[in-house]
Parts: sequence; structure tokens; C-alpha cells
Amino acid sequence: MAATKAAIELAKIAAQAAYDKKAENIKLIDVSEHLVITDIFLVASASNDRQVSAIVDEIEKALSAKGFDAIRREGEREAKWVLLDYFEVVVHIQQDEERILYDLERLWRDCPTIPVELT
Repeated sequence: MAATKAAIELAKIAAQAAYDKKAENIKLIDVSEHLVITDIFLVASASNDRQVSAIVDEIEKALSAKGFDAIRREGEREAKWVLLDYFEVVVHIQQDEERILYDLERLWRDCPTIPVELT
């Protein structure tokens, strides 16, 4: 089963918010065929801890305005890798070094990506 329309819409709002705060290499990975706990991973990079925090804050602000609040937020103290859990969508904002080290795209390479047009 593919990601739901609602999950895709939520992920696209989060992706646009990340892009607005200069996140780089934004990817939406449809993990719904492999996981029962979520449909989509949003993965994005930032160059430093302040930018990670700014991106995370912008995503939370954009999704809160649409009535969505994260059920969990982890990693904000060091801001090397912050995870926001919106149940259907899990957002991973990573500093560049963390992104390279953990390489989530490689781990989930069997999953399709979801195209997103960011403006």
C-alpha cells in the first residue's frame, strides 16, 4: 500500500517549510510498504545546529497552522539530527555530517521517493 494522500500533503507542507529555511537535499521517501508505523520519511540537510533548529521550528510552525502537532520531537539539544514524528510522516533534519554518516537514503533505497516541487 502506498502512502496516503493525507500523508503526502503533510510531507509536502513540511518540505516547503524546510526549503523556505534553506534546507538542502530534501527527499520524501515512501516507507509505507516496509513500515507499519509511518508512511513517509522526510529527510533534509542543514550546515549547522542553528540552521537545523530554524528548519525544525519552521516545519512545526507550518504544520501547526494546518492543525498538525508533532507527537514526538527528539534531538533538539545538540541539533545534529532532529526528528519530528507526525505519525504518518517522520521528519529527519540532519547536519551534513550526520546525513552522510547515517545515509538514510541508502538504508531505504528499495523504497520509492515522492516528487515534490518546491518554490
